[in-house]
Amino acid sequence: MSNQYEVADPPTDAISALRFSPYPGSHKFAVASWDKFVYLYEISGNKQCTLLKKFEHRAPVLDVCFGKDDDELYTACLDWDVRRINVQTEEQEVLSTHDAGVRSVVYSAEHELVISAAWDSTLHIHPASPAAAWSAATINLPSKPFSLSVSTSKLVVAMSNRALHIYELSTLSSECKNTANALQARLDIEPWQRRESSLKFMTRAVDCMPNDEGYASSSIEGRVAVEWFDPSSESQARKYAFKCHRQPIDDVDVVYPVNCIAFHPVHGTFATGGGDGVVAIWDAIAKRRIRIYPKLASSIAAMSFSSNGKILATAISPGFEDGKDNIPEGSIGIVIRELGENEVKRKMK
Repeated sequence: MSNQYEVADPPTDAISALRFSPYPGSHKFAVASWDKFVYLYEISGNKQCTLLKKFEHRAPVLDVCFGKDDDELYTACLDWDVRRINVQTEEQEVLSTHDAGVRSVVYSAEHELVISAAWDSTLHIHPASPAAAWSAATINLPSKPFSLSVSTSKLVVAMSNRALHIYELSTLSSECKNTANALQARLDIEPWQRRESSLKFMTRAVDCMPNDEGYASSSIEGRVAVEWFDPSSESQARKYAFKCHRQPIDDVDVVYPVNCIAFHPVHGTFATGGGDGVVAIWDAIAKRRIRIYPKLASSIAAMSFSSNGKILATAISPGFEDGKDNIPEGSIGIVIRELGENEVKRKMK
């Protein structure tokens, strides 16, 4: 019997993000789409995935994440707004408005922060609690942000021009609290570290290790880099990059973008999804590929592991890598894979 199946009610346009709830015991996940909706699904036994609710926005939604629990969602929208959604009441609250489309939104449970990044080259730092004494604060970035990721202590911002900024969340939290009574304060906060990507081409995605020690980033040129936060020369000597998501076609090595990265919450291995429609699992420590899954119907748009690490959800959407602008039937969907006990586990010597 197959351990993989498709969700029956996928979005009707390209999928931009997919996130599982990070909370123990939850099998809910949220999906953002260019059809202007955010979808909330729940996986139950017997290969059942139910669409619980959908929330309409004014424009395409580019990112979504869970808040303090399964009843709270945050969204990043092309209409420039960052929203909080109450799942039970379906009410939407605008937390802040950027000056361009909002690309990413993340939530830090440890520091009770909601952080958004927009194409106006700014970060907005919001208090997660409506009762907080301060409102959203703005940090200017040197270039356009493409991807955000948080660990328990760090925020990683991947930008154009191969720039990466790493912020300490504790610093962001304390500086923002000092802006109490200031409306949309602009903060001049220096990042903890400024880095240049190890990859030669444009960054597509970044994701932090679950152990808070580092991150992996990917590029449009079929490469992934693995780096550690520790700035010591010994730790930095460990960083490396490798090629992936390349397919030989007519004796030519065709290179595909690596659209997404997702670390496993238990084993610390990570998955990559490419424009070739392939998902691969990697061991960051041993620097080896653990497995590769059969090619799916179209480009991998987003991926996420469930909080217990037993399920991998993969969103597919046409990436137009073949130069064709039509959307074939069946090319937009969500694939659920129930993982075996050792399927994505690091292989011990």
